[in-house]
Amino acid sequence: MLTPAEAEKLIRASLAPFASEDCPLAEAQGRILRMAVKADRDLPPFDRVTMDGYAVRSAALAAGTRRFRVEGLQAAGMIPLTLGPAADAGVEIMTGAVLPIGADCVVPYEDTVREGAAMTVNAGKFPAGHALHRRGSDHISGTEILSAGLKLTGREIAVAAACGCANLTVATRPKIAVVATGDELVDVWMPVASHQIRRSNDYALRAALVAAGYPLVERFHLRDMQHEIEHRLWHILAEFDVVLLSGGVSKGKFDYLPAVLEALGVKKIFQGVAQRPGKPLWFGTSARRTPVFALPGNPVASYTCLHRYVLPALARAGGQRPDTLRTAALATAFTFKPALACFLPVKIASGPGAELLATPDPSNTSGDFAGLVGTDGFVELPAAQTDFPAGYIAPFNPWV
Repeated sequence: MLTPAEAEKLIRASLAPFASEDCPLAEAQGRILRMAVKADRDLPPFDRVTMDGYAVRSAALAAGTRRFRVEGLQAAGMIPLTLGPAADAGVEIMTGAVLPIGADCVVPYEDTVREGAAMTVNAGKFPAGHALHRRGSDHISGTEILSAGLKLTGREIAVAAACGCANLTVATRPKIAVVATGDELVDVWMPVASHQIRRSNDYALRAALVAAGYPLVERFHLRDMQHEIEHRLWHILAEFDVVLLSGGVSKGKFDYLPAVLEALGVKKIFQGVAQRPGKPLWFGTSARRTPVFALPGNPVASYTCLHRYVLPALARAGGQRPDTLRTAALATAFTFKPALACFLPVKIASGPGAELLATPDPSNTSGDFAGLVGTDGFVELPAAQTDFPAGYIAPFNPWV
């Protein structure tokens, strides 16, 4: 049976990259950038004043001049004034304004006394460049500031706006179908009998996908009827870019999905991973390379496999740069005897050295979705070991 790392490798090798499209800057939040963004001019584009005060010549101050004539007022957004030729010339200046031509420093208001049209510097030394953000000191024109593969947040969008990018080339957002299976399931708004359970997996998976930046998600429910599964799955596979199935992939008599998927031309890449929860995980691709993840029906297993395999796969298909591996140290010892990788829910805190400490908080069973409430994610413990002492460092996967 595959290890989690082997399963992940097979998924990556089977993925086709998502297409690219142009997106208005105002709608680019959360998208994956597919282009380089370069400074279209120096940043800042002029010598920018960083404090309210008076623009003067530093050489005049160094020569002993303390009283200056205020020749004008310059605010942010104004065409720059030109300082008069006299040594005692000055311009009142506002934060964000262009430095007047001929000036090379700014004396803050608090270090001056104003008397009519004159200003006296009463304290301090103000060399050339004081209270100035020099032109091009952040980036010179043509410098690449953003590269392809970044997931766009407010920080990157601010940069793109400053560089004049009204549109950005980004990865398309996939249409994702989340399909819950099973006769025992009823929707939350329906009456529920004693032998039935309410649907939760498809709601949980959709919520996590949307939170991760994939809003185009639709939910479906298939009963354990082979002809219904065949008919509806055919349409789902034709319409959606990614298909997530929950349940119906184990060895039971009513687990029709593997056979139906094969009949519909979905090539099985693997079935079964040596892990808990989520051992029955199934993965394949359709004839048009649609990735199909058949997740276990148990809620904890389904939700965990989404985070361990599906979300990283979607990020990779979108061209997103791989996240830096996060690790955490176990705060207490933990024992796991089965020869399987263990995805252990944990609560995260900071240790005395600012390291991440993971306190094990396993759910009661893989059906205990409520057991995940209050946890921050899970650590992955290898199958080759059964006893994990406090301080053991393991990869940490946060919930979205």
